[in-house]
Amino acid sequence: MSLHDSLKPTKEYWIDTETEWEDVGGGINRQVMGYDDKIMLVKAKFETGAIGQLHKHYHSQVTYVDSGEFEMSIGDEKRMLKAGDSFYIPPHVMHGCVCKSPGMLIDVFSPAREDFLGHEQLDLEKWPTK
Repeated sequence: MSLHDSLKPTKEYWIDTETEWEDVGGGINRQVMGYDDKIMLVKAKFETGAIGQLHKHYHSQVTYVDSGEFEMSIGDEKRMLKAGDSFYIPPHVMHGCVCKSPGMLIDVFSPAREDFLGHEQLDLEKWPTK
C-alpha cells in the first residue's frame, strides 16, 4: 500500500511536442513528463525575474539546471546556479528560487507531487519516517 493509491502510472513514452505545458503564473510554465506513485519527472520553464516562492513539502527533490541562471535558496543558504548544476532538497526544508536569466529546471520528486495532478497535497509532517 502506497501513499498515492489513486495515482495511476503514466504511459511509457511522453513526447515533448505531444505534452501540454501548464501556465502556473508569474512567468513559470510546467510540463509533467511522467510519474507513478513513487516518482515524478517535471520540466519547469522560467522567464527572467520569475520567482519560485519559498515553500516546503514532504517530497524529496533533485533538480538539474538545464539552462538559465537561478538564485536558489535552500534552508538558510543561497547559491547562484547555472546550466549543468543541480541541487537536492530534503523533505520539509524551505526552498525557492529567483530566475536571473531565462531557463529550464528538470525536477524529480519522490513520491510524486499529487498537487501537480490536481489532488490535494497530503499533510505528512513526519514523512518519510525512519
